[in-house]
Amino acid sequence: MNKGYHDSRLVHDPKRNIVWCALWRYYFRYRIGADDTVLDLGCGYGEFINNVTAKRRIALDLWPNFPKYMAPGVETVVAPVTDLSSLEDGCIDYAFASNLFEHISQADLATVLAELKRKLSKRGTLTMLQPNYRYASSEYFDDYTHISVWSHISLADFLTANGFEVSEIRPRFLPLTVKSRLPVWPPLIGLYLMSPIKPLGKQMLLNARPR
Repeated sequence: MNKGYHDSRLVHDPKRNIVWCALWRYYFRYRIGADDTVLDLGCGYGEFINNVTAKRRIALDLWPNFPKYMAPGVETVVAPVTDLSSLEDGCIDYAFASNLFEHISQADLATVLAELKRKLSKRGTLTMLQPNYRYASSEYFDDYTHISVWSHISLADFLTANGFEVSEIRPRFLPLTVKSRLPVWPPLIGLYLMSPIKPLGKQMLLNARPR
């Protein structure tokens, strides 16, 4: 990724942590157990993994500055997401990737999935949250590092073709971005997640496990 990415497109924004704290409270804490080992792929500033409560938390990113943003107790691995060799086989119960796979090629994603097959435990799963091109086509390439196009259909098919079973597809899980002057209010996020109507819902969520 471009060295200046975190100074331009992905600057640090405290609002993101408010969003992820709410997402943990209203969604992820019901899917991650206290005894789980959780891996955050392409963790960025760590807003997801820092809010997780689990036995073991691991953050991985190619950006060399990310460890200084991690909460105490979070293990850090500076490496590309295609290289999980530093992790023990079968140790990960919950792998998570947010706004990641649109930044890498299909070939690299296939490598990530092959690596995860070895690293996930018998009950291990992969959760992906990212822009859904079907609903975000007009903004998708505003981020100059986006190189792969995914919809909830194409990503599910790619996972299946690479040996994963998709157990959950939410085409409109969240709005696309927190880049707004509007305040971020956690209870409203909770109501949004529970609502069957998703105005501005342009990010998808998929859950899958190796077959």
